[in-house]
This record gives sequence, structure tokens and C-alpha cells, in this order.
Amino acid sequence: MKTDVILGLQWGDEGKGKIVDVLAKEYSVVARFQGGPNAGHSLQFEDKKVVLHSIPSGIFRENTTNFIGNGVVLDPIIFREECQILDEMGVPVRERLVISKKAHLIIPSHRIIDAASEASKGASKIGSTLKGIGPTYMDKTGRNGLRVGDILADNFIDRFNALKTKHISFLKQFDFVYDINEREAEWLKAVEYLKSFNLADGEYLVNRLLSENKRVLAEGAQGSLLDVDFGSYPFVTSSTTTCAGACTGLGVPPSRIGIVSGIFKAYCTRVGSGPFPTELNDETGEMLRKLGFEFGATTGRPRRTGWLDLVALKYAIMINGVNQLIMMKSDVLDTFDIIKAATGYKIKGIESNEVPFDTFAEIEPIYKEFKGWKTDLTKIKEEKDLPCEFINYVKFIEKETGVPVKIISVGPDRAQTIIRTS
Repeated sequence: MKTDVILGLQWGDEGKGKIVDVLAKEYSVVARFQGGPNAGHSLQFEDKKVVLHSIPSGIFRENTTNFIGNGVVLDPIIFREECQILDEMGVPVRERLVISKKAHLIIPSHRIIDAASEASKGASKIGSTLKGIGPTYMDKTGRNGLRVGDILADNFIDRFNALKTKHISFLKQFDFVYDINEREAEWLKAVEYLKSFNLADGEYLVNRLLSENKRVLAEGAQGSLLDVDFGSYPFVTSSTTTCAGACTGLGVPPSRIGIVSGIFKAYCTRVGSGPFPTELNDETGEMLRKLGFEFGATTGRPRRTGWLDLVALKYAIMINGVNQLIMMKSDVLDTFDIIKAATGYKIKGIESNEVPFDTFAEIEPIYKEFKGWKTDLTKIKEEKDLPCEFINYVKFIEKETGVPVKIISVGPDRAQTIIRTS
């Protein structure tokens, strides 16, 4: 059996949580392979709405094991809060969740470093969520980090204090006021809570389940255009958000990757700083934000909005090896008379179909216009009832990308999902 992968193809917030929840019933395991509580996966069903930050989006499915992989960074306090919400909803979290011992821990001083570093950048801020994600990955690659499995060691407190001391020394370079002991007592209590979960050697677990012909779905966080290597650097996250991250974040070989599903919105959004060629700083952009309720699930920050960027979408498809596409928030465009999609860029007067290396390049998008469908898609349940103008838009995307759109979301609820058969 192979590991199927589902990931975002834009700058995050594509709707991965909903789709993983929809598909989870077909899988024995849903595994998060990277990111941390900077992610916000929104799920809505049966008049319930919940935002997951660290826990995989299959947690509401009875017969599905949810796995937090080694590529994830975990804040015990946020993790405990998330679990308590699920407990109150009657979800048996401990029975359904396994955590890799090799996942790294976000400690309180990581958050302080994050805030100090971001404050020092002034106008060149990257738009960090200030949850300590970047500094934790920095300690991971610098071989200083603490891992989930370390909490079981007799000298864990000594290791924790040693890392905190390193952070105090590092913070001397910043003109930043902080309390190094802030959240520490609460954090240590949350660590004790974390000990009550099934902590496992995740790479053995996942590969054993695959050998037993169990279906595994790898769930990414953030989006491909925020990848630390292939995103709009330096306005990126600190982990590998592309398909390759499923291998390094779970311990599965490339030969065991199966179907790669890429999720994209029918338009584009971005949170924080960084390039956004099709951004709309006008009434149309504001309308997209209002109709799509484009505010960060984790930060609450208003998202930047714009038309679909097919140059960036094709780039993300290429680096991920996407087999099928999933189109989200189609209904947000219901009321528009004209809908646009960027099919190329003009950079210094020269047309291009490639994402440039230069993050700060001035890009003029080349648009193709489509007639709007002016239909309430939220009420449509079958593919045959979709308006022809909408189908024309979808077929153009398929032609441009060379990849079929297999699933269309027409609303936030689990039930508002159309699986295409044609």
C-alpha cells in the first residue's frame, strides 16, 4: 500500500482541513507531516465548527488513527487546549491519536525569540504568527532541539533548562523586553499531560501499517508557495510544505507515495508579507475577502485577496507531482459578473510563464476573463447541475494545468462537496 498525500498549492488557507475530513473515512490513518500550531484547519459539519492547529483532520472519524509525524513541531500548551476542546465535544482523542517521539517541542522561549526577531525586522517583517515555529525549526536543524520523546527521560528538566539558557544568550542581541519564565509553569504542566498520550517511533508505525495494507493519508499544513526551499523566500514558513515533506516528515520512502492531491481556491489569498502578483487592493478584493470570510483561522488577520494565479498553480503542481486537483470556495465567486485568471506574467516588459527567482520582481499579470455563472453553488449537490459558465472555468483550469479537477467544494460544510465522475 502507498501513502496518498493531500497538500495546498497556494499560500495556505486553501481548505485542507475540510477535504481531509471528507476523505478520512476512506483511510485507516491520517498523518500530519509538517508545520505546527501556525496552521489552522477549519472543519464544519452537523452544525459544528472547529479549527484544528496540530491534530490531524481525521480526528472526527471513528475508525481512523491520527498521527502527528516527526516533521511537526508541537507546543504542549496549545496541544492540550485543542485536546480539551475535542474532549468536550465527546471525541476520544487519546484513543485516536498517536504522536511521533521525534516531533520537536516548542518551548516558551521559542515564542520570545520569534517575537524579538520579528520586531527587529521593522518594515521587512515576514508576517510570523509569533508561535515560535521558526526558532523551533532553527534549533532542530542546529541540533539543539528538544523532541517529544525527550520528555520521558530522567534528565528532561536539565535538557529543558540548558536550551532555555542558550535562548537567553541568543536574545542578548535584541533590544526586546521579555519575561523568560512566562508560560513556563503552564508549559511543564502541559508536558505532563502530553505524557498520557501514545508516543511512538512513528516511522516504524507508518511503514508497518502500509505493509499491512492500511491506507494512509498524509496531510500537509500551510501551502506549497510557502515552502522553505521553493516558496517566495524569505516570506516562507520554516518547513517543507511540498510532497517531499511527506517523506521526511513521516519516514516513508518516495517509492511509497501514491496519489498526490493538490488543493487550491478558485481565487487566491495570502496572509502576511510577500509577493502576490494577482492581489486586488480595490473593491473587488474587499468583496472577495467579505464573501470568502478571508480572515486567518489561527491569527484572525485579514487575508490579502486576488484572482487565481495559474502560473503559480502550475509551478506548485510541477514541484509536487500532483495527480488530481481539488477546487475550494467556488461559491465565493457566485455573484461576480466577470472572473479573471492570470495565465502569464510580464516582468520588465518580457512575458513569462515561470515563477521568477527574484521574490521582489515587479510582476504584471496577464489575465484571461470568464463570464460569471451568477448561480448559488451552495445549493448544488450533483455535478450535472453545475452551470455551464462554471464548468467552462473548471475545464480551462484543467486544460492549462494538464491535471483533472476531481473534487469541487461549494460551501464550508462537509456535505457541500461534489465528487466529479466525468
